[in-house]
Amino acid sequence: MSEQTQAQTQTQAQALVQPQNQPHHDATATATATATSTTTTTATTTDLANATPQYLSPSTKIPFRPRKIRKLSPDTTDGKSVQTDAKEKPKTTASTSNTSTAKASKNKIVLSRPKPIPIIVARSLSCEGEMEIAIRHLRNADPQLAPLIDLYPPPTFDSFHPPFLALARSILYQQLAYKAGTSIYTRFIGLCGGEAGVLPDTLLALTPHQLRQIGVSGRKASYLHDLARKYQNGILSDSAIVEMDDKSLFTMLTMVNGIGSWSVHMFMIFSLHRPDVLPVNDLGVRKGVQLLYGLEELPRPSQMDQLCEKWKPYRSVASWYMWRFVEAKGAPSSAVAVAAAGASLQQQQEQQHQQQEQFLDPINGILNLGACAWGQ
Repeated sequence: MSEQTQAQTQTQAQALVQPQNQPHHDATATATATATSTTTTTATTTDLANATPQYLSPSTKIPFRPRKIRKLSPDTTDGKSVQTDAKEKPKTTASTSNTSTAKASKNKIVLSRPKPIPIIVARSLSCEGEMEIAIRHLRNADPQLAPLIDLYPPPTFDSFHPPFLALARSILYQQLAYKAGTSIYTRFIGLCGGEAGVLPDTLLALTPHQLRQIGVSGRKASYLHDLARKYQNGILSDSAIVEMDDKSLFTMLTMVNGIGSWSVHMFMIFSLHRPDVLPVNDLGVRKGVQLLYGLEELPRPSQMDQLCEKWKPYRSVASWYMWRFVEAKGAPSSAVAVAAAGASLQQQQEQQHQQQEQFLDPINGILNLGACAWGQ
């Protein structure tokens, strides 16, 4: 075959092949696009980290940060689908939830509330019928105190002196025997023009020299003047003292020079007839508690509140029975009391001073204040 014939044959062949290649190219492009779409969808559904866009060359691929795949949970809230993490545990089914609730109810410990303790509001011991209520309460609250209640007649709290007079009398009787204290108090009343004349202004008008002439020491004279000045300045008054609660009254009265905790407790019991006063520093009451409960040692003042908790709210009346009990056993001497308490030298001096105040014939109605008529 000649060269011309061969050229014509090749030209005809190319013309025949060209129309056939065009549809093939379109089909290939379509198939490629479909495959790319399928690949992209699959990659999005499975792992975006491994997907490579078809339109990027290998040299321009952008690395994707691996991330968790989030899917739509079939559960809905307020009609909207809620997205949950693919790694989250499936929600508990209704049956599982009911089972867990039943187990929790079975294992739950239900604590019963304790019954409220009735609160007794005690009135003044001079109120009608209050002493009977107090004795009935103490008899039921403390079986060990009941024999003493049966043995002695109940105390009576009938008399009442103005607080200023009672406090002044308390200062005058400090560290004195009954006979000596009564003698000085009688002269003091005469100097003031009678008990009705014992007022702050009258007392401040008396000089220390005048008070010493009737047997009042210089120290006690300064105590009396300090009490009168606090009344004159309005820090204290008879009406305020009567209205104060026990804690406030204790704080205010111990601010007066010469009036300590023991004197305040005695004043609250025998002048104001307060029902729930426990003289924790009183040697007679502490000794009575020791004898009543068979304690090896004399209880410390810090232990008295706990030991006498059951007497509330009538600890004043119970204290009165402790004084009666100790009187029947014989009042202990200072040396015996101090040895039993195991006190230091300073404490011994304080307790000796207290005992001189405390055992001035308390059962016969003195107790330095003389404001109570003991039931005989």
